[in-house]
Amino acid sequence: MRTYRKLELFVTLLALFGSAVTVRAAERVTLRNGSSLVCDHQKNLDGQVRLYLTSSDENYVDVAAADIVSVETIRAGNAIKPSTTPQATGLSQSSSATQADIPALLNQAGAELHLDPDLLASVVHAESDGRIHAVSPVGARGLMQLMPATAKDLGVRDSFAAEQNIAGGTAYLDALLMYYHDDIALALAAYNAGPAAVNRYHGVPPYAETRRYVERVIHDFNQRKLREARQRSNHAPWVSMAVIATAPAK
Repeated sequence: MRTYRKLELFVTLLALFGSAVTVRAAERVTLRNGSSLVCDHQKNLDGQVRLYLTSSDENYVDVAAADIVSVETIRAGNAIKPSTTPQATGLSQSSSATQADIPALLNQAGAELHLDPDLLASVVHAESDGRIHAVSPVGARGLMQLMPATAKDLGVRDSFAAEQNIAGGTAYLDALLMYYHDDIALALAAYNAGPAAVNRYHGVPPYAETRRYVERVIHDFNQRKLREARQRSNHAPWVSMAVIATAPAK
């Protein structure tokens, strides 16, 4: 379902303080392969450039300096924003979505960013088991388990508001899929362990937790697509379907 396209990797950089808006500068970096991304700041590292996707120093990707064609300073307000906002779902920011609303929210978020809602559902299942108020031992919150700093950068004011959390988590996953050229395994690994770890190991990091996470999401996603195929074929016993995505090799 995902539309293959060249789009900018975005990051939301507006900080809201009451009615005042602080507008920060961002940088649009164009790469030799024709893609571009918007970063908060960057650092030179012996032939490589570390591009920080958010104001935090924990969320970054490394690219070869020779692969950078141009760098343009832009107003953060001109950066691409998540199009799946709480308002886009038909629910206000102050509304309280319930468990019953989750499928509709996933469908809306997927439609806005051209992502398969089954993939989003699989991420939600792995991250929070569908619990709106889930909190991890390290402080990740909500359905798609956003860390507070990541949620802030994505414009999520309340991680326990399902519509905001799903919008932010979907936007972040979409950005990762674009950066990793729609490689689901790499995008999921980056969602779990961070882009820095994926780039450091040039693939899915050798972390047991991350590998289990990627395998779990992909297995659940494939099972959902197989069930859909069987339903479309009236549950015919001979129905088979190619694997939608593959887990990383052990």
